[in-house]
Amino acid sequence: MFALCALLMSVTSCYDFSREQRLKDAENNGKATLVEAENSKKAMVEQAKAENESATLQAEAKIKIAKAEAQAEVERAKGVAEANKIIGESLKGNSEYLKYLQIDAIRNSKGDKIYVPTEAGIPILEARK
Repeated sequence: MFALCALLMSVTSCYDFSREQRLKDAENNGKATLVEAENSKKAMVEQAKAENESATLQAEAKIKIAKAEAQAEVERAKGVAEANKIIGESLKGNSEYLKYLQIDAIRNSKGDKIYVPTEAGIPILEARK
């Protein structure tokens, strides 16, 4: 009888141990799943932050490039304006030189039409043959 009691207690203890172990395993599996989900969420948040920062940096770089290109265009325009001013000043009072340039342009022209300015300053655009 003692042996039967011992055997029965042993089986019951093994069953209880097994049941407790399954509960602990399930709890640990749940905790592991929760930790994995939290880590995955943190990784996704960090990736979204990195993508947002990258997009912001790219936009800022495009703005800097556009500003630099605009400034370069302004500087080119200032250079052209200064050159035009110098040329304009140098041509004042040089009507003979301007007439020479006009005659030279007509002489070297390879086109069918010749533009001749009139006294009113309006060129004759086309003449019939």
